[in-house]
Amino acid sequence: MPPLPLAFSFGTPELLIVLVVALLLFGATRLPKLARAMGSSVNEFKKGMKEGNEEPAKPQETTEAKK
Repeated sequence: MPPLPLAFSFGTPELLIVLVVALLLFGATRLPKLARAMGSSVNEFKKGMKEGNEEPAKPQETTEAKK
């Protein structure tokens, strides 16, 4: 894979600018809530991927299926 062009390289100044813009857009009180929500979303996604790799459980027979 070829290296990314210079336009896509993010350094410390660029990341600080992005963080300041996010702080201005969302405010100091909502930013931690958004970060917490993103973290829990990532954890749920990883949990779902891990469960998806396991063998599926056998379907349980219901009373309607026996009739």
